Amino acid sequence: METSIKIDLEQLINSLDPVVVELGCGKKKRQGVITVDRVDLSNIDIVTDMEEGLGFLPDSSVDQIHCRSVLEHIENFENLMREITRVLKKDGKANIFVPHFSNPYYYSDYTHRRFFGLYTFYYFVETHKQLKRKVPNFYTDIRIEILSLKLVFRSPFWISRRLKKIFGVLINSHRCLMEFYEQHLCYIFPCHGIEVVFMPSRE
Repeated sequence: METSIKIDLEQLINSLDPVVVELGCGKKKRQGVITVDRVDLSNIDIVTDMEEGLGFLPDSSVDQIHCRSVLEHIENFENLMREITRVLKKDGKANIFVPHFSNPYYYSDYTHRRFFGLYTFYYFVETHKQLKRKVPNFYTDIRIEILSLKLVFRSPFWISRRLKKIFGVLINSHRCLMEFYEQHLCYIFPCHGIEVVFMPSRE
């Protein structure tokens, strides 16, 4: 797929304003944000196939990346993670939301290619900065530093929405409770998704 750029990208990157990019924004458009999507909608600034990377962005050029409910649709997840860390400035941040594997609605969407759990992003983290349960990070040389990670509990139903909100506050109050939840409780009280903020590793 050929990339179509509808804005003066070079001017935006070289300006004094923060460079904020939203990947897979759909029909949404926030002021001052460079929108990227595969579908050529009127609000999209850059039409591209993210499976092929973010080659239209220079190294270390982006202050913030927002990506909500997109990565589960990506086949080549590792390549896009590499591209995200490449284009972020050394103090740049990626704000990501992905569905949790226990979310029952995840399996309804036939376009979903992968699932995510509490440990998924820790496969890109140095061992001494991981959770109590360590995961291998030798599959890739991509390294990130996780600034925050939260399990999100939601429901379309009023009663369970209130209960899950309280439950979420408890589970997210300590990393040990998050790990205990994922091992023992996730199929009893399904998790809606994961919100993670990370930056390129400074080590």
